[in-house]
Amino acid sequence: MSIWSGCGVFERCRAKQETFAMSLKDNRILVVGGSSGIGFGVAQAALDRGAQVTIASRAAQKVDEACERLGGSVEGVTLDTGDAPALEAFFAEREPWHHIFCSAASTKVAAVKELPLEDAQASFESKFWGAYRLARAAKLADGGSLTFTSGFLSQRPKSGAAIQGAINAGLEGLTRGLALEFAPVRVNCISPGLVKTEMYDTLEGDGRRAMFDNAAERLPAGQVGLPEHIAIQALALMDNPYMTGSTVFVEGGGLLI
Repeated sequence: MSIWSGCGVFERCRAKQETFAMSLKDNRILVVGGSSGIGFGVAQAALDRGAQVTIASRAAQKVDEACERLGGSVEGVTLDTGDAPALEAFFAEREPWHHIFCSAASTKVAAVKELPLEDAQASFESKFWGAYRLARAAKLADGGSLTFTSGFLSQRPKSGAAIQGAINAGLEGLTRGLALEFAPVRVNCISPGLVKTEMYDTLEGDGRRAMFDNAAERLPAGQVGLPEHIAIQALALMDNPYMTGSTVFVEGGGLLI
């Protein structure tokens, strides 16, 4: 007989799993970077769960187009994580959020001696310091969550992408520190591998397809990621009151090869 038999642990777990399915209903969720890519996928998944979703991006036209695609009652706002006063003003006018997800970033990748120093600094400024400014200004309800997006190069460096690995590692370190500072607000990080998003639309059709096909052949999962794969984990982190200070890798087994 199991040592857990009769103590009600499994029954409580099952009940929790059932309530998780609707636990985001009517929660106010802000998705920064929600006009495209991973952020858009998270916004769509949260809407499907009955959440009250606001997407934010620095490009007003992209926000409007994304809101039209998402439909429903989604709200769109123009917000730049590079503008600290604007972030502070935005949050000062709003009630605390239940959850905030951030995937906003604009980075350039090249070998250290080839990437202009100003581009390297701008990449850090966008992805790391943008997340830092957001965290500093954000208002979250107790028990709510803030989730960043890094990338698995933090753990599996790639020649020619040292800057990206360093930025991602910095975000993961920031996550752990903020989990202590912000408690009982929970702070976590999702670290994706290769994900099919609009970021790769500038590649020509055959080149883009070949890149994804080659990556899928190497990955143990046999496929590259989609925004909805990351969204599943993002919502799970929002749901789970026992997750904080964690970096969750969603990379199809890319860390293993």
